Amino acid sequence: MVRDAEGPVAGATVRVQATDNKTTTTADGSFVLGLTTTTPVSVTAWAEGYFVGWISAVSGAGPVTITLKPYYTTDNPDYAWFSMEGAEGSRSCSHCMPAYEEWVEDAHSQSAVNPRFLTMYNGTDVDGNRSPPARYVYNRNYGFFPVRPDPDEPYYGPGYRLDFPNTAGNCATCHVPAAAAYPGRAYSVDPNQVSGIEAEGVFCEFCHKIGDVILDPATGLPYPNRPGVLSLRLYRPGEGQQLFFGNFDDVTRRVSYLPLEEESSFCAPCHFGVFWDTLVYNSFGEWLDSPYSDPETGRTCQDCHMPIAGYDYFVFPEKGGLRRDPNRIFSHRMPGASDEAFLQNAVAMTATAWLEEGTLVVEVSITNDRTGHYVPTGSPLRHLILTVQAIDGQGQALPQQGGPTVPEWGGPQAGQPGKAFAKVLETLWTEISPTSAYWNPTRVLSDNRLAPFATDVSTYTFDAPEEGLVRVEVTLLYRRAFARLMEQKGWDVPDIVMEEQGLEVVRP
Repeated sequence: MVRDAEGPVAGATVRVQATDNKTTTTADGSFVLGLTTTTPVSVTAWAEGYFVGWISAVSGAGPVTITLKPYYTTDNPDYAWFSMEGAEGSRSCSHCMPAYEEWVEDAHSQSAVNPRFLTMYNGTDVDGNRSPPARYVYNRNYGFFPVRPDPDEPYYGPGYRLDFPNTAGNCATCHVPAAAAYPGRAYSVDPNQVSGIEAEGVFCEFCHKIGDVILDPATGLPYPNRPGVLSLRLYRPGEGQQLFFGNFDDVTRRVSYLPLEEESSFCAPCHFGVFWDTLVYNSFGEWLDSPYSDPETGRTCQDCHMPIAGYDYFVFPEKGGLRRDPNRIFSHRMPGASDEAFLQNAVAMTATAWLEEGTLVVEVSITNDRTGHYVPTGSPLRHLILTVQAIDGQGQALPQQGGPTVPEWGGPQAGQPGKAFAKVLETLWTEISPTSAYWNPTRVLSDNRLAPFATDVSTYTFDAPEEGLVRVEVTLLYRRAFARLMEQKGWDVPDIVMEEQGLEVVRP
């Protein structure tokens, strides 16, 4: 029998702990669970809204009763984040859980201190040099409006605080969510001023205190005016209480099972962003619109970004951790935009080349065949650069006759045969494009990124030599930010080669 203080609990999941031997309680709270051993085992029970309960049971020893206790349904903003054995913050998890070392290598652990984030927020470069504050002019029809930076002044790139020096903005709702989770603080947290566990960004306990995500039922997306933590429901306990959510229904001691942790909507609040009515980044919405969101045949964000860890416990065995199905233990390293192997498994590229009436023709096809969102996705600073080079037997580049070329903002590759894949924004007042200052009013100037399962085909023609060998080199690069911006900020972020292919054509 499974019951609570009021009586039977129907629909509870009952399981022999750390096994697939499970059943569900009937309307009267009863269950029958077969055991094949007389050794005492832990039998657990869970139902939505309750802590996981348990009892030690022996086969043939008679009926057992598991009493479930509901967890609290309020949030305590004054909660002091968990600590253990003298370790504060996420380090308190390191004593028992291998996931801590994975999280340390993950971008979520750096969200509050990432130098790219902070230099964009402050309007500085990595050495602390700061651009001049935004300039404004007055027009009697429009009032004050911003103009382009003074070309005669040193400039170290844009910054939110250059444009809005008297407000903190909402950056902290995603980058420093624990600090922004206090009532009235979501728009007043300066990321430069946080310390302690709040400076850990998206840390262990923060995620495992999330009990619900608030989405607009009409769209399935977060509300545009509720970024990050504003679309999350936290369950921070009062004095004498504790609660952690996890992805197992049989973990006892202050834990409840939360299926949401393995659903893409868990990631939605910080991977969807609208600024001044412009949809700036939308990884979750792109997934939602794609076949990957089909619950029967698709894949979740976690399926790709939290792959199987490769071991069979989530608590070290020497700390009492149970051996489990390794296919249910997921890595917290969460590969993404900086992971070379991950990016090289994102798209497929094929190139063909042939001679046609004295002209070399190269056709390149790129398909987003393995990614549940656009490529690239997330920040509009990210883009792909495709280059196509044709080289004769003497090592000289053949002149291009036709086909696209990399745009002028393409850095060292600008003007070369090829193209760029990007979501390009333009600020409305200054008409700067591509702009990275999307905290200002912007419009989408162009967007040719690859949607899930979409294919882009481009063709290039070159002067062909009269005879001899021609080598064709096709390269697809992933670039974290626009070259000019990286130069201004001093970011040292090398390009990643996603795909490359070499071809040879011989003219008799």
